[in-house]
Amino acid sequence: MTIYLDYAATTPIDPRVADVIVATLTSQQLQGNAASATHGAGRAALEAVDIARVAVAQLIGARAREIIFTSGATESNNLAILGVAAAARRIADALPAAERKRPHFVSSRTEHRSVLDTLKELERQGALVTWLDPDEWGRIPPDAVRTAMRAETLLVSIMQANNELGCINDVAGIAAACRERGVLIHVDASQSVGKIECDVAVLGVDFLSFTAHKIHGAKGIGALFVRESSRPRIAPTQFGGGHRRGLRSGTQATEQILGFARAATLAGEQRAADAKHAHSLRERLTRALEEIPGTLLNTRRGGESLPGILNASFEGVEGESLIAALPDIAVSTGSACSSASREPSIVLRALGRDAELAQSSLRLSFGRFSTEADIDHAAVAIRRAVSRLRQIAGASGIPDASMESPAADGYSQRAAGLSGLARRYFEQAPRTPRFPEGSAPPGIRNGRAGRRAEGTEIRFELEIHEGIVKSARFSAYGCPHTLAVTAWLCEELEGAPIEVGVPGTPADWAARFDVPTEKLGRLLIVEDAVRAALAG
Repeated sequence: MTIYLDYAATTPIDPRVADVIVATLTSQQLQGNAASATHGAGRAALEAVDIARVAVAQLIGARAREIIFTSGATESNNLAILGVAAAARRIADALPAAERKRPHFVSSRTEHRSVLDTLKELERQGALVTWLDPDEWGRIPPDAVRTAMRAETLLVSIMQANNELGCINDVAGIAAACRERGVLIHVDASQSVGKIECDVAVLGVDFLSFTAHKIHGAKGIGALFVRESSRPRIAPTQFGGGHRRGLRSGTQATEQILGFARAATLAGEQRAADAKHAHSLRERLTRALEEIPGTLLNTRRGGESLPGILNASFEGVEGESLIAALPDIAVSTGSACSSASREPSIVLRALGRDAELAQSSLRLSFGRFSTEADIDHAAVAIRRAVSRLRQIAGASGIPDASMESPAADGYSQRAAGLSGLARRYFEQAPRTPRFPEGSAPPGIRNGRAGRRAEGTEIRFELEIHEGIVKSARFSAYGCPHTLAVTAWLCEELEGAPIEVGVPGTPADWAARFDVPTEKLGRLLIVEDAVRAALAG
């Protein structure tokens, strides 16, 4: 059974919410379209949706008419940003060309992709965007926002709580700076609503995005808060009926909205208890991870971070391989190795972590249904996995963190996301080099390529006797596919005449192990290392 510690990605649906959704789907009285006011079924659905809107609004201290239901926080973020841009464009189009100014936006480099990519699209269309860097704890200070604003600034978009570290921004302070200049402010609060205090009247924001599936509701339903006084400054980006006060056309999903309302009510009622529970689990996990040598905690303790997120980096361990080594625990990594990008998290770099440490991070997030047993099991599994991967990587200067032999502890039965062949070699016991580089006796050849800071470093140690490879050992820092290919090469090299050379090509290895195209460059590093070893 998988232990779920990825609440920051999505929370398990609360059975009480699921009951409401099922009851709505099967109710004969609520089968109508809420936009069909000509018959009783439509009016019943509309009344239910209106009541639900009140409950959702109450969670953030808003008025019901200020809540626009969407498909989730991604759509809410898009509507807020693109809607403000569209409204401003309408005004600018009515002006003489000489009086038009390029619109300006302010945001941070640590926002969710639904904010980053939307603003980058506006940049491609000619808008200007100032991208703010976080401080040493991943936050965006109000003074940085105040300095970045210009006369032509339309909107500031800053998240309330960071999804990687859980650090909390001073949204009220940022909003105050925006009001001083008459600039609109949008806040992505999908991580914070229901977890910490999030009252739009206190925060003073114009737009606020949140979603049901981060508060134990269903996926596919979210909301955008639009302050009544700011309504004239946002235009629709979707057309076809003028629903939701003209801002978001489309048939309303009655069952999801009613489920959202139930989730919102529960979040409001249980916020203090849920936060206390999550904080207790975070402290328990923090103590356990601190016992692993070479561990650096990236989440700030105390009330300055969300209670249910803990981010940690592990020296000498590559993030994607660590995830694959924890197949029975659902967690996330701050490593960029699973994508074509090799850039580490800018949030972690802001904390002073080097590229290697930034790529070695785990984000563990938990909440209402997590248990102490889940935390304890995860801590033991992480300890063992870190020890084994450090052994494979030949990490030096870091004491062994395991209480048992990592090669014989039932370390893993499967590695999620790998083909059967890749999984077999990824899971086999490591055969690490026996001699430090520069101290090997005659007959031992070494070859190294790559850099850990760039995500891949490989070393081969070959024992050659009378032109035959008698043994092949390796250390490898990299993604699971890289480790699997390296282990397989050692097996293929043993017993082979040295003049045979490298068994195959990186393209051959990629086909054999189902290596994604974006990882082919890492196999070239493996090839460089094995060629260097064969050449002596």
